[in-house]
Amino acid sequence: MDFVEVLPQLHMFRFPIGQAYLWRDGDELTLIDTGNVHAARDIEEAIRSVGKSPGTIRRIVLTHCHRDHVGAAEELEDRYGAEVLAHRLDAPVVRGEMPVPEPVLLDWEVPLYEHGLTVPPAPPTRVDRELEDGDELGFGDGAVVVHAPGHTAGSIGIHLPRHGVLFTGDCVAAVGQVMLGVFNVDRAQAEVSMRRLASLAPSTVCFGHGDPLTEDAAAVLRASADRNPGLQVEHGPALTRP
Repeated sequence: MDFVEVLPQLHMFRFPIGQAYLWRDGDELTLIDTGNVHAARDIEEAIRSVGKSPGTIRRIVLTHCHRDHVGAAEELEDRYGAEVLAHRLDAPVVRGEMPVPEPVLLDWEVPLYEHGLTVPPAPPTRVDRELEDGDELGFGDGAVVVHAPGHTAGSIGIHLPRHGVLFTGDCVAAVGQVMLGVFNVDRAQAEVSMRRLASLAPSTVCFGHGDPLTEDAAAVLRASADRNPGLQVEHGPALTRP
């Protein structure tokens, strides 16, 4: 795993498949997603490497219910008493009460999806707070939920307007280029969600897959959302290596 500074208050955990983020409000920590089921120890070590204690993880916000985002949440919430938050529509899947929804795959997505299934399934995970669009999250000087369905029914973006930061989950990806995320249960709905996220005009965009966008972020995200999703818009130099 790589641990990369994005902004002074923001770091990215980059796993072999997918990534998660750490936001710091002084000594209070918030995780946005948690990687796979084996990621807890790497997350703990990374937090200690910047002089913080994993015991100050206050909350874990899940952008959606997939195994590469939820995997370590159960272990971390049990160990440190962190509150776990997920959208109301994905919360039953996170808790193991409903199956993970199957995406409607395009032909070119099939081999990529099969590769992603090598990530171990996530265990059933307690959800302490079910979220709705517009809910305030208690960190980042006013972080709010932006419901962004399409990848899953309960996918969310997380917007920190005072910092110009947007976490897109898997609604948007940046694997070399900014594009609509893959493996969607409803691609048309995901396109609408991408345009909504782009309308927030963030200065920093953090994706579930791909390097964060820190240069001309609003313009690049808007241009990508306005085009046919099959047309992908290249962004500037990557923050970190591919």
